[in-house]
This record gives sequence, structure tokens and C-alpha cells, in this order.
Amino acid sequence: MTLVPRYVPRYTSLAGLPQELRLFLVEPQTQLQGYCHWQDDRKACPTAVLVHGLEGCSESRYMRGIAAKAYRAGFNVIRMNQRTCGGTEHLSPTLYNSGLSGDYRAILKELAHRDGLDHIWLIGYSMGGNLILKAGGELGRTEPALAGVAAVCPNINPTVCARALEEPRNFIYHRHFLTRLKARLRRKAALLPGKWNLSQLDRIATISEFDDCYTAHDGGYRDGADYYDRAGARHVLDAITVPTLIITAQDDPFIPYSMFTVPEIQRQPQIRVIAPRYGGHCGFFHRGRNGEDPYWAENRIVDFLLGRL
Repeated sequence: MTLVPRYVPRYTSLAGLPQELRLFLVEPQTQLQGYCHWQDDRKACPTAVLVHGLEGCSESRYMRGIAAKAYRAGFNVIRMNQRTCGGTEHLSPTLYNSGLSGDYRAILKELAHRDGLDHIWLIGYSMGGNLILKAGGELGRTEPALAGVAAVCPNINPTVCARALEEPRNFIYHRHFLTRLKARLRRKAALLPGKWNLSQLDRIATISEFDDCYTAHDGGYRDGADYYDRAGARHVLDAITVPTLIITAQDDPFIPYSMFTVPEIQRQPQIRVIAPRYGGHCGFFHRGRNGEDPYWAENRIVDFLLGRL
């Protein structure tokens, strides 16, 4: 279920949708790149800001899939690239990490106060899901333009998720992420010579070692354990005050379902958790019904948004 949607042929063209490249200043010397698909009267329409997962980008198939559906449903859509992703290594002096929720608070603030948009949804996958849930909890009631949050398989407790990812049964996923993270760091280091000591990089064998050696220190954390603990959205979920949907699968190989069964989530009145038995990690490839395509999670997100207009 995790792998099938990545390889089944799918039409994900956004041809016919208007598109505007935009850079959002989120910190001094740090910009995030987004692709904006505006409706004819953008201020009159709700807006969906999409955030990809680890080693994804704005062009990931799931990003393009949900973008097309949300736009057809009447939403402005913005496909974001996290820091250094989607060929944007030159736009930030830092790496990206699971704790950078401030980036999306800044984007939300800009859209609300510069563009005059007053009904903005944050939608994220995996690591992006953690980021937007964290942003939603940190904002609380302070930003009335935030209409709600939808997260698919969010890694709300990175300590638990990293441990699961490193289990032998997840070798194929772990190798994929670690190989790509190393390659990205090398590209980043070529732009900023001397900033990172790459002498240990080839010997790193796990993602937790990579994060302890590079991600944590680059992000201002004491070490990998401190980073994993502080970056998790689990600490602020009780502060979310807007309608929130979490879609996760009970068979997700590295986002343990047990994280979502705790009272802090189950009793939070703003959070609705949908957890089918099967779905894998951000896969949810189900037989379509009533004319739907098989990309079940995308369809449920659009239903959720439309049901709260």
C-alpha cells in the first residue's frame, strides 16, 4: 500500500491551472518557494497550503494530485517546497527539519495580512503533517485566518517514528530516505563550503545518526534526542482550536498507529482521526466508488474541507 501509488501510472498534469511562482520570506536570508494556483477571485475563495513529506517536494505525485482536486473544488492552492527541497538549496543557509513550524506560521501570516485571505487550510503529509499540526497548535486562537488543518500519516513523535523506520523490516524505506538525505547535504555543502564537516557522512548508517550529527545541530538543538523530542507536534495538539483531520493507517510501517490512540488526541474535540486498517504510509490506494479515483486520502481531505465551508 505504501509503494503501489508511487508506481501505478497516474495523470498528474496541472495543465490548465493558472500558476504563479512565489517566494515567502520566513526568516532573514531564508525563503520558501511555493507554486500558487489562484482562482479568478482569490479573496473570495478558501485557500489550501500543501506541505510535502521527508525528501518530497512540490512536484511529488501526491502534492499534484491533491492540488488538482482542491483547485477543482474551488480552492486557491499553494504547493510549498520545504527548505532546500525541490531544487531550492540556494534559498536557505540551513537544512530542513521536523520542527520548522515557524515557517508555516510566517506563510499563513503573509497570506492573511498581505493578500487578505481569510480562510486558509494547512494540509501536510508525513513530516509535513507534523509541521502543520505543530503550527496549528502554536497558533491557537491568535490567527483567525487559519480555518483548519489536515494531516496524512504525520510523525507527531519523531523519536518513536525514527525507531520504527530503522527496524530491519523497513530497510527499503530507511535506505531510500538516508541515501537522499546524504545526497542533499552534499549539494548543500557545495553551496556553502566549510559549513558542514562531511568527514563522518559516509560512515553514518542510520537516519538517527544523520539527524544527531547534522540535522539537530544545524537546527539549533542540543543533539538528535533533543531534536526528536522538541520537534514533535504531540506537545501542542491540545492547543489546536480549529477543525483538524488526521488520516493515518493502522498498518503504516513507520508511523505507529498507537501514537494516535492516546487520550490527548482521542478526547481533543477539534481533532478527528480516521484510521483504516490498511493504507500504508501515505498510500491509501483503495478501489474507487461513486466515480472516485483510488486515491482515497486525497478524496477524504477534499470532503473534509468542503464540509466546513
